[in-house]
Amino acid sequence: MDEKTIENQTRLYLYDLMNTAKEHGFKADDVWEFSLVGDIEKLRLQKAYHPTIATKMLPEAVLEVFHQIKSRLNQSFTKDEQSLDKRTVVTDNLNYLVAYNLKRPRT
Repeated sequence: MDEKTIENQTRLYLYDLMNTAKEHGFKADDVWEFSLVGDIEKLRLQKAYHPTIATKMLPEAVLEVFHQIKSRLNQSFTKDEQSLDKRTVVTDNLNYLVAYNLKRPRT
């Protein structure tokens, strides 16, 4: 996957994040959480939180986009996130990047 495609995916995802945050009245201290997940976990997060932004991506791109988004939003990486590699993404079928806010559970 080339850099231009990854950059475009990153920009599009960030655009969706900012628009959704505006639409739902996020405050300065409302922070997006990000997860690389498979189909079942994506559904669980969508049922648990509102709003969520879930985008399916190719395994070659999802990890790069995830890293770029976290970096651009100045969010630190957990140990689990740092240990992710392309092999893990492919073997665990982590093809969705999901953003959600822990302060906004679905009721």
